[in-house]
Amino acid sequence: MATPFLTDQQIASLVEAIQSAEEHSTGEIRVHIDTNTDEDNAKIAFKVFEELCLNKTAERNAVLFHINFERKYLTIIGDSGIHEKVNQSFWDHLHDYITSEFAKGNYYKALKSGILETGLELKKYFPVTGENHNELPNEITFS
Repeated sequence: MATPFLTDQQIASLVEAIQSAEEHSTGEIRVHIDTNTDEDNAKIAFKVFEELCLNKTAERNAVLFHINFERKYLTIIGDSGIHEKVNQSFWDHLHDYITSEFAKGNYYKALKSGILETGLELKKYFPVTGENHNELPNEITFS
């Protein structure tokens, strides 16, 4: 589903980036693009986090990128397992980088880079030690 900010090809490439980022980790990454929320984006992001079952992974190591391009809003939520390992400074750095690239119109580049950087952190703290089950779908969701 193309948006004014991402083409269908870029969305497909972001799904591939999610698959690549999750390949060497038990972590899960989801991207949700919101075009409906006019008010409390952070509250909606936490609701989406729960609706997508991101708080139900075995190691509590799921990450959500919740984006509202129209409102220029980005929320990154890491479940308790990954948050305990990387701390708030990682999320702040990632958020600052992505939003600065968004401001330049580099939506695809920023998201892909953020996804891959998150994958490296997940790999560092949650490496695959046996079979790597994909606990959650990789597709990008929209509302």
